[in-house]
Amino acid sequence: MGASLAGGTAAATLREEGFEGRLILVGEEPYVPYERPPLSKEYLRGEVTFDRALVRTADFYAEQEIETRLGVRAVRVEPAERIVELADGERLLFDKALIATGARNRRPAIPSLDLEGVFDLRTVDDADRIRTEALPGRKAVVVGMGFIGSEVAASLRQLGVEVAVVAPGSVPLERVLGEEVGGVLAEIHREHGVEFHFGDSADAFEGSGHVERVVTAAGERIECDFAVIGVGVEPAVELAAGTGIEVDNGIVVDEFCRTSVEGIYAAGDVANHYHPVFERRIRVEHWDNALKQGPAAARNMLGKDEPYEEIHWFWSDQYDTNLQYAGFHTSWDELVVRGSLERRSFVAFYCTEGRVLAAVAVNRGKDLRRSIPLIKARRPVKPAKLRDPDVDLRTLA
Repeated sequence: MGASLAGGTAAATLREEGFEGRLILVGEEPYVPYERPPLSKEYLRGEVTFDRALVRTADFYAEQEIETRLGVRAVRVEPAERIVELADGERLLFDKALIATGARNRRPAIPSLDLEGVFDLRTVDDADRIRTEALPGRKAVVVGMGFIGSEVAASLRQLGVEVAVVAPGSVPLERVLGEEVGGVLAEIHREHGVEFHFGDSADAFEGSGHVERVVTAAGERIECDFAVIGVGVEPAVELAAGTGIEVDNGIVVDEFCRTSVEGIYAAGDVANHYHPVFERRIRVEHWDNALKQGPAAARNMLGKDEPYEEIHWFWSDQYDTNLQYAGFHTSWDELVVRGSLERRSFVAFYCTEGRVLAAVAVNRGKDLRRSIPLIKARRPVKPAKLRDPDVDLRTLA
């Protein structure tokens, strides 16, 4: 359930691992599974075609005898009867099922959010609509400065669109990266002409049929030709209602991607999974997790019993800056920097009690990769060694 990156890779893995039975992939969108990261970057800018984003070619599913139900949503699971019901009334029998329904964009209760020209970005159709509006010399307001907001702002500037950002924090990605690292991104965007309205939020959209301005909570009125909302997502868990499947910030699963109901698994953005390394539940909304957790769930559906313990990793390209992140953290007591924030070449370590929980690198991908074993080791490390560029990070694990 969910023709997503997680769902698509899981289906492919089931065949690769030797499953020969009936295999059905259900997806709400009319497309075979595709990757979403290009939608805010290369695809939005018109640099690559949609085919480049496909997880597998459309022919692959027929060749592998994977039945597809596309353009239709799974609406209910009946665990006792082992039935999945689709929105068009079809009822599918199963022995084992995977929930890979992902997430949906949050739609805040802002007056006139439904005006033409007010977009959010989740699907390829969303990206197509934004690109149609993104003509040189036009002006856009981007609401929110998380990863989607940051990448959309950068892509729009590269297309010649004037961009004003309205965001509640003091820097981009403040909740994840903190003020020091987020401040580096803010300066990069400012140098490319992005106008910031930090510490503020969108209070209303105005226009006659089509958006013409955004009114902020602070009373500013920002004229625009279109707007893009990027204020986070929420897991798509509705089909679990009344099934006995535990739901808490997503579908709750153990380290084997198993839900609380035997024979039903979950993976990807929708799964709140127990992580053996961090010894806690984590729900991750990134490409690398979906790419790896879908196959992990598939193998466990076949009885492999392999714990999913990947160190989460993701990246973001904004202008000519590459940002990479590995690990997981919600708080930290020390930020240790190797390299230079000013020169925009560094890796920053988020540490608690001397242990590295996560690392973020700007234009230092090699250092980021070498930090992953250190995060997995969960051992205290002296900050001086983390800072010292002559110390090989690989030796610290």
